[in-house]
Amino acid sequence: MAANAIDQTRRMLSLVTYLRERPGARVEDVARAFGITEDELISDLDLLPMCGTSFRGGDLLDIDTDGDRIWWHNPDDVAEPLRLAADEATALLVAARAVAMLPGLRESDREALLRATAKLETAAGEAAGASSRLSVTFEAEGGVFAAVDRAITEKRRLWVRYYSPARDELTEREVDPIRLFAVGHTYMEAWCRLSEARRTFRLDRVAEIRLLDAPAAPPEIELRDLSDLSTGLVQPSADDPEVVVEVGPGGRWVAEYYPYDRADELPGGGLRITLRTSSPATLRRLALRLGADGRITEPGDLAESARRAAREALAAYGDTA
Repeated sequence: MAANAIDQTRRMLSLVTYLRERPGARVEDVARAFGITEDELISDLDLLPMCGTSFRGGDLLDIDTDGDRIWWHNPDDVAEPLRLAADEATALLVAARAVAMLPGLRESDREALLRATAKLETAAGEAAGASSRLSVTFEAEGGVFAAVDRAITEKRRLWVRYYSPARDELTEREVDPIRLFAVGHTYMEAWCRLSEARRTFRLDRVAEIRLLDAPAAPPEIELRDLSDLSTGLVQPSADDPEVVVEVGPGGRWVAEYYPYDRADELPGGGLRITLRTSSPATLRRLALRLGADGRITEPGDLAESARRAAREALAAYGDTA
């Protein structure tokens, strides 16, 4: 099972110490030592150069690899004792207190964070006083993330109320979480007990979540490679049929949720969106949801099918009004 986000952070912190003591270490040896694949290690190495000792940048880790060995070019530069400016100390204290209050956080992690915060307050001196007058409240996604992370760590099942934009409805289901990952938004990959299949849930669409006592037992499944998902979770094929959807200003959100080939501006703030899908008929639900904010224009048979479905829905509404 893939590591969750917090486990990856712990691994990367250990990786920094490991590489400092082993200049020119072989990729295969490091991957074996950490119990991960070479691709996972390379992914960590791609992220480490974005990390450093200063919030302002300029002290980033200069780590690279030729695919065989790993080199850290500036270990001495980042080994100096960290000196926080007043604004940095304030920001760190405010963030630490906010994270410590997240629901679903493991008590051991909460206690460790509070101990570290107390030490930082002592070291920060007057800056700690300024930070006590500030507070941060996370959106609901923060609590959902903590609950999912805890469920993954403790191998426990979750109950969720989840909003499905395709059906425009809330559903209740029990899921066995597999991993957390981010592709634009933060997602949970899980085995859904309602559909008995692997499903992906966007955390900001989770309306309610509860940690259950039942153990999580997802079946053994091959995890998808996330390296090619930068443009969305659903990756259409170049051989899939092409569909053209025209939307007004109120329907521009379609370009944020559906991978598309092109999006052309229309007069009045609308978009003409060209996309591909293996099942064009499923886009009829999109057309119904858009209502006056959009319509399918190509292919012609799908456009007519969507118009017919809209007329039938209006007729049914008129019969019950």
